[in-house]
Amino acid sequence: MSPTADAATRTTLNLRAAILGWILPGLGHAAIGERRRGRLVGGGVLGLFLGGILVGGVDCVDRREDHLWFIAQAGAGPVAWIADLANESLVKSGRVGELIDAPSGDPFLGGTVKVSTLKGLGHPNEFGTLFCAMAGLMNVVAVLDVLGRRPKGSA
Repeated sequence: MSPTADAATRTTLNLRAAILGWILPGLGHAAIGERRRGRLVGGGVLGLFLGGILVGGVDCVDRREDHLWFIAQAGAGPVAWIADLANESLVKSGRVGELIDAPSGDPFLGGTVKVSTLKGLGHPNEFGTLFCAMAGLMNVVAVLDVLGRRPKGSA
């Protein structure tokens, strides 16, 4: 194989665009010149994530209680950490809503725990959690896509 053919088949990873795409969904594609794709990715990921928050409440993003779900949600970028911070500082602290005693549900701990009256329960909260997780996974796919793309105009 000739050196020019070898260079043409070699793929370079675009780490800068991938990091930008994780920080703000769609920004990585916009950074390499694919602005329309960037807007579509950003609108899809952020729309799905914010839709999940609207359906399930801000407590559907919970790093401590739903840590496995949060791993998927964190793929959406800092917006997941911001939603978790809002959950911790508003709902779980009792600043919004009243904290009441509820059974812990843990047979080893027993007793009661403090739970906000605004804690989302049931199917809407589950759907919100799922929407936010799907947004994170969708952004991971977009980040992997931009990682292997060449900037527009480069040969």
